[in-house]
Amino acid sequence: MRKSIILILMLCILPIYTYSLLAQSRRMDMADYEKRKMEYIKKEAGLTKEEADKYFPLNSELTQKKFELYKQHRDKIQRIKENNNISDQEYRKLLEDDLEIKVKEAALDKLYAPQFEKILGPEKLFRAQQAERKFIQQEVTNFRNEQENRSNQGTNRGNSRRR
Repeated sequence: MRKSIILILMLCILPIYTYSLLAQSRRMDMADYEKRKMEYIKKEAGLTKEEADKYFPLNSELTQKKFELYKQHRDKIQRIKENNNISDQEYRKLLEDDLEIKVKEAALDKLYAPQFEKILGPEKLFRAQQAERKFIQQEVTNFRNEQENRSNQGTNRGNSRRR
């Protein structure tokens, strides 16, 4: 009887452990993501190699600065979420911080705009920015679809086991 219980527990735990290992291996490869993004933007905006060699380092620098802004904001949100008793004042502060982040992001865009305009003409710059937005939207959509498919596969496996 005891061996049967241990065997049943092992059979229940094994799929969970396997799934967690698979989830860890599915983390996004940022180097691959950046490479695909650059190729997509280069193609969609019609950038030459020389333009791309100047545009992408500057774009990466700007993206990194924006990422840092949002990371600080996410950290604040996480600290507040960990506190179960959030006051209206704390929510108000989060809203103010959110607005401040948007203002700082716009200031960064404005600061970098002249540098980008020295590298690319207005049409190519516009096309590059639009291509980046489109690429990111496609990536988010693909990620969500993959998550949904994994979720559905897990549900389907569970349902097939119950039958």
